[in-house]
Amino acid sequence: MAVFTAVSDSDLAQWMRHYELGDVLAFRGIPSGIENSNFFLTTTRGEYVLTIFEKLTAEQLPFYLDLMRHLAGHGVPVPDPIPRDDGALFGMLHGKPAAIVTKLDGSAELAPGVEHCIEVGQMLARLHLAGRDYPRHQPNLRSLPWWQENVPAIVPFITDEQRTLLEGELAHQASFFASDDYAALPAGPCHCDLFRDNVLFAHAAPGTGHDVRLGGFFDFYFAGCDKWLFDVAVTVNDWCVDLATGVLDVARADALLRAYQTVRPFTAEERRHWSDMLRAGAYRFWVSRLYDFYLPRAAEMLKPHDPGHFERILRERIAHTPALPEIQTACN
Repeated sequence: MAVFTAVSDSDLAQWMRHYELGDVLAFRGIPSGIENSNFFLTTTRGEYVLTIFEKLTAEQLPFYLDLMRHLAGHGVPVPDPIPRDDGALFGMLHGKPAAIVTKLDGSAELAPGVEHCIEVGQMLARLHLAGRDYPRHQPNLRSLPWWQENVPAIVPFITDEQRTLLEGELAHQASFFASDDYAALPAGPCHCDLFRDNVLFAHAAPGTGHDVRLGGFFDFYFAGCDKWLFDVAVTVNDWCVDLATGVLDVARADALLRAYQTVRPFTAEERRHWSDMLRAGAYRFWVSRLYDFYLPRAAEMLKPHDPGHFERILRERIAHTPALPEIQTACN
């Protein structure tokens, strides 16, 4: 994430006194993203990521850190929060909550193929099922109430055509969210931001028959309890699109969705509202990118994303209504 809060050598030395992680060998800010301050941290004990939370409060943070621990305990490859000397998973740094987590192996695949999408689809379904017995609850903080609150602040900056789309889609989603079908959709903890730069891959071991191996999912700090189909839609809208046009890549989308269903088949309600949820996933990121683009915060390193990317995706999802692929199961 972008660095909003600077950490000096003396700050870091004081902070590390609360951990048993050895001596610091390297420390540098991570310039990508726009929400938290993240740093790569290398010590004599290993590689980690230090995150300072710029918006999440100390009251909200246990949901995210405990969720990562819960998922790791169920075999989902995610960063593991490191306890401090008092047992807590986070402390305060410059008056803001901060935590250290393990750094996953591998690198992001920014030009994914079918095999990458298969790995992501299967693991996303495993994540959803693993979260069913997670005891904490935190809503997706970037869902409908957030859209309704922030769209009025964006409107003065955009064209009349964009305003028509922005307000029209908000009305469509508000109606969808209020429906009985929406209430019936299966739900639980979701990543809510599973873009290709939040997944790592490593080379598969020889003899496995695979070219790639999923290293893990990370950056859970937009996670929340939401409809699982929303999480799938957000993922498909990033992993399975032509980046220039927003058009779905049928082969990649089919691979990801079929792989997901080998672990958790979709319900009839999910099939009926796949198009609505693809639109919701696109809308969420169009709104947030418009907000960050026109109403940015000061930061040492900041690279706002192009809002036009998700405007194109939203228009494409409205114009075309793909169906979820069918798969044969043991029950068919």
